[in-house]
Amino acid sequence: MAALNVFCSGGFRATLVALAPTFATANNLTVAMHWGSSVAGTPTSIPARLERGEPADVVIGSSASLVELLEAGLLLPGHTRALARSGIGVAVRAGACKPDVGTVEALTRTLLACRSIAISTSASGIYLGKLFAALAIDGALSGKLIRAEATPVGEIVASGAAEIGLQQVSELLPVAGIDLVGPLPAAVQEMTLFSAGVAAGSQAVPAALRLIDFLAGPAAVASIAQAGMVPAAKDRAR
Repeated sequence: MAALNVFCSGGFRATLVALAPTFATANNLTVAMHWGSSVAGTPTSIPARLERGEPADVVIGSSASLVELLEAGLLLPGHTRALARSGIGVAVRAGACKPDVGTVEALTRTLLACRSIAISTSASGIYLGKLFAALAIDGALSGKLIRAEATPVGEIVASGAAEIGLQQVSELLPVAGIDLVGPLPAAVQEMTLFSAGVAAGSQAVPAALRLIDFLAGPAAVASIAQAGMVPAAKDRAR
């Protein structure tokens, strides 16, 4: 049976896990799922895997990261499609008191009061670093930040290693042992667009395109919404 290798960032993981078996059965193939950050910088990141020449057919990550992969010649041009948008959420350990994050002022007070804060090294973490600087609290938070690389932010919070965690809602929801407090306030929310593309070295381009069409189509809408994202069926990435 043919295999389709999919490199996927954490933001779309829950949706891919839910939908891959249906697609695999309908197309008589297996879907091998490999996880990594959209952003380069770690050995397990999607850019690093592609640069090493690891076999890949479909790449799913932030739209911005796919643009960089296209420019580097690691994706086939003309075949990227937008899948979903996800905002950043705030989580605490299950059963813990839920802090106020409903306004920018309340979020700022909560972050300053926390002893430890977990954020990712991927798209959401990069944005949060800029947000903390814009709120003029980056200096006060620098000693409190735990930057999650191989371990999801939610798992760090669930273990008690961080008092609070901030990451894509779609990455927090599947994690056991945490409670979602809510999204960032609208005034400082960042909606990340997740898109899919075909790896330049793919030996299964027709099947890769079918998977992307499936993930961008009506069959995926319910799973995308269940993961806390907004379908982007009519959007197009570069």
